[in-house]
Amino acid sequence: MRSFHCLTVFGCVALLSVGGCRVGPNFTPDHFTPPSAFTDQGKPITAEERARTEAALKDWWRLFKDPILDNLVQSAIKGNYNLQIAAQHVVVEQALRREAASAWYPQLDATAGGGDDRYSISVDNWPLRPGNPANQPHASVLTYGARASWEIDLFGHISRQVEAQSHEITVSVEEQRALLVAILSELASDYVALRGVQARLDVVEHDIGIASDTLALTQRLYTKGLANSLDVAQVTASQRMDEARIPPLHAEQDRLIHAIAVLTGEMPGSLENTLKQRRPMPEVPELPAALPSEVIAQRADIRAQEARYAAATARVGVAVTQLYPRFVIPMTFNPNASAMYQAFQLGAMSWSVMMLASVPLMHGGRNNAAIIQAHAEAEADRLSYRQTVLKSFQEVEDSLSDWEQDEELVKHYEQAVHASKLAQSRAQKRYTVGLTSILDVLSTNRLALRAEESRTLAQAARLRDAVTLYTAIGAGWQGYKPPELPVSLKQQSIWARAFSP
Repeated sequence: MRSFHCLTVFGCVALLSVGGCRVGPNFTPDHFTPPSAFTDQGKPITAEERARTEAALKDWWRLFKDPILDNLVQSAIKGNYNLQIAAQHVVVEQALRREAASAWYPQLDATAGGGDDRYSISVDNWPLRPGNPANQPHASVLTYGARASWEIDLFGHISRQVEAQSHEITVSVEEQRALLVAILSELASDYVALRGVQARLDVVEHDIGIASDTLALTQRLYTKGLANSLDVAQVTASQRMDEARIPPLHAEQDRLIHAIAVLTGEMPGSLENTLKQRRPMPEVPELPAALPSEVIAQRADIRAQEARYAAATARVGVAVTQLYPRFVIPMTFNPNASAMYQAFQLGAMSWSVMMLASVPLMHGGRNNAAIIQAHAEAEADRLSYRQTVLKSFQEVEDSLSDWEQDEELVKHYEQAVHASKLAQSRAQKRYTVGLTSILDVLSTNRLALRAEESRTLAQAARLRDAVTLYTAIGAGWQGYKPPELPVSLKQQSIWARAFSP
């Protein structure tokens, strides 16, 4: 529908209300009612819990109470190259908006030139005739002047483009924030995995120590005739199998250290001295209280998709303006002379001032097709926005479920470790006095190793659940200060203040 937001076309021209008569749809945010609470949320949160959750979102990694992780996060915020690339994308979008807005202003170019011309005298039907003594086929020409044009943005063709580009700036800013959240999530996950691998190394090395003691005991019994060579071979094989688990864990440790270094913008081997020093796994933070409305408010990818929808809506307006007249004021000032002293005389003056209007009449349905395309793209972005919101709810629901189930899993493995250690101790004592075979000792040793290693993996998964949940909530970018934009992109000229909508 062609809708006018002013009384008359002439009133708009008289007032130079640039963008005041914009045609096309105005953006209206798409809202739908989210569920009142998450499925795995035990009870409605209180105001105090809400405030505590919002405070924790800014620096959620500090809840793990690990100073090394805190320092790595700060290094990644400052040094990650992907984040710096995203910051430059923001600058690009700012410049593109400035470029689009430049069409509001009068366009002015200066010209100057000079040289010699020679005309043909071999043409009979124009003033320079063959054999005419008055012919002067040679001429010196000096010229200077200026060309200017100004488009009156009566129906919003320019302002809709600027509006679309303004929303693209928002998209790039929110994408930068979403990238930051992803980087912090990857960094924290890698760090947790690293401490988990080191904890598994401690478990395997402890088990190797037990296997060594068992081998020494078996060899003593063998010398006394209380054990046989089969027992010695079995214990030796078991020990070698445990030792074979060490190299893959060291390789995984190195890969994680290299990945963390690259995330912080450093060379892969630069953090080995720091991160190879084994430390306990970070503490598991408390479960944050969060509501769907808070998820929507915090997730940068949701806001980015909404901005894409807004930009697509503005581009519908750009397509609609192609159905309306466009008004341009061209102006030229172009004196011409044959000598310098003549260049500024009244007779050399030449200028033109006009008002041009172009009206679309027949284009074979091209403009209507462009409008249909723009509407379809805007609708696709609206549906993508809804899909992004639903996906965010799913991620939070999954994270809450994993949090609850992995917490239960850790408890089961704790009980398994306690029982397996008890069985291991009893089997060792019984074997020492000859009441059981070496197979029972090896079996209980393997059971204890598997239980401890499984508990370690579950504890690391528990920490990753916390990282995933805070990422699903959309936390981590709130305290981020993006790089300063160039001064030229912050300033607004007199023309921008006068003619911008």
